Order: sequence, then structure tokens, then C-alpha cells
Amino acid sequence: MAPPQRNISESEGQWSSGIRRRSLLAGVAALGAAGAIGGTSGCSQVPTADAKDGGHLLERLRAKGSVTLGLAGEQPYSYIGRDGKMTGSSPAIAKEIFKRLGVPKVEPFPTDFGSLIVGLNSQQFDVVAAGMYINPERCAKVIFADPEYQMLDAFLVRKGNPMKLHTYKDIARTGAKMATGVGYAELDYAKEAGVKDISTLPDQLAGLLAVEQGRVDVFVGTAVTVRNVVRQSRTTKAEATAEVTPLVDGKPVIDVGGFAFRTPETALRDAFNRELHKMKKTGELLNLMRPFGFKKDQMTEITAKEKCRP
Repeated sequence: MAPPQRNISESEGQWSSGIRRRSLLAGVAALGAAGAIGGTSGCSQVPTADAKDGGHLLERLRAKGSVTLGLAGEQPYSYIGRDGKMTGSSPAIAKEIFKRLGVPKVEPFPTDFGSLIVGLNSQQFDVVAAGMYINPERCAKVIFADPEYQMLDAFLVRKGNPMKLHTYKDIARTGAKMATGVGYAELDYAKEAGVKDISTLPDQLAGLLAVEQGRVDVFVGTAVTVRNVVRQSRTTKAEATAEVTPLVDGKPVIDVGGFAFRTPETALRDAFNRELHKMKKTGELLNLMRPFGFKKDQMTEITAKEKCRP
């Protein structure tokens, strides 16, 4: 899908349609995209090699002077902007932290979300920088830094929210026509609440258009993506609701996202974590993420260890 023909400032984050970090769909790595933007790295030149005692990848990255980031094209987490350069909250964080770790250059490796963990473990790139949600299934395949954000959902509805949709139960009770993305976690949250009429769309821009045109009553996504599409599109026909807390087995769910590393590379993960926690303490992390739509209440002290528990 081509980017919408709207003038969007860099400070808001350039619009790019893409694949959500939480999609369960497998996909083919977007090697063509990597070549199309020029200057991207075809693969990581830094093998894991001997990964005993926490691995030596950080030393190798310092010697090389660069780190390759696996990106999934979802705005505002990590994507290639209309200028051909990588942008998003995750690349911004990675650039700062790796600079502090003595690795001055970050290079993008664009792929689809379903290829990120496979690409990481096959050494196509050095770290997943895509705001990936942390869950036990993924923790069995990679190791995570502590999350940089926590996230609730939000609804995209027609202006004035005529059906008064504020929870998933409201969608079920009113029989509203709901849409979300293919493979989105919101599919399960909606089904858990008893929503019956659910369709899927490629991304939040398609969701906005569907709501504006009356083809669906509500599009459901993460709070930051829903807010961003409303702000950036300058729509006068739709609005974002307040944040919505999904429920699973009657219990509230708060999802968190973070950077992923190959399992043996605990030394790099731990060094990354130390800098991340310093930035949380000083407020630098929020300052980096704020231009991409994140707010103070989306900062988190939840740990990867907590979210990796079955």
C-alpha cells in the first residue's frame, strides 16, 4: 500500500504502512526492501562465534564500529521513512544506547515481523529493534532486554463515538462491526469479550478509512498507533478513544515491548539493560520516545523476567 498523500512532519514520525510487531504470521524476509533503500546491510558481519561466558558480540561490534538492527515496518516502533532512512522509537533508542556502549553506527535490516526471530538467530542482524512484545513463547527462542514501554489498546471510532464504545464488552453488547489487523493480539481480546463481527485490515490507515467510510464501526489497535493515525491524518471524521484495558480470563492485560538478542549473548543484553535503566531513571528514554507518540504513563518498570514466566 502506498503511503497516504498527506504532509506529515518529521517530528510526528513519517507515515509508513507496515506489519505489526505482534503478528503471528510467518513471512518472507524483505531482502528486496533492504536493497531498495540502499546503504542497508545485507546481513550481519558479526558472527556469534564462541558464546560462552555471556558471549563476545559486544566486543566484536565495537571492533566493527556498527550494529545491524532487525526492523519490522510498523510505525511508530521501527520503519523506513519516506526519505529512505530508518526511524521509529526503537532505532532512536538503539542509536543512543549503542553509542554509549562504544558502537557508533547503527544500520537497518528491514524484514517482516514474522522473520525477525528467525533472522536474528540465523545472524542476518545483531538485535531485534521493533518494539517486540515479550511473552513466554518468544522467550524460549531469544532473550529480551527489559521493556522500554507498556501498552494498552484504543479504539478508532467515528467522530463523537456515536455507539459509545469504550470497552471490548461494549463492542460485543452493541453488535458493532469491528476491524483490527491480521494476527493482532486484539483479535483474541475481542473474542474473549464475546465480539462476533470481526474483520481484518492491513494496517491502521486502512482502519481509519474503513471507519470514516462507515464500513466498520470501530478499528482496534494499540493506543499509540491509533492516536498517531488520528493526529497525522488530521481526520475530521474519526477519533481515538481513551485507552482500553483488555481482559484475558477476567484479568487485565498490560503488554510490554523490548529489544531481543540471541540467547547466548547475555553480556550484550546485560550491558544494553544497564544503559536502558539509566535512561529510564533520568527521563531520557521518555524524551527519545515522546516524538513518536509515547507518553509518561507508557513508561514501565516491568521486567522481561516477569513477562517471560509461563
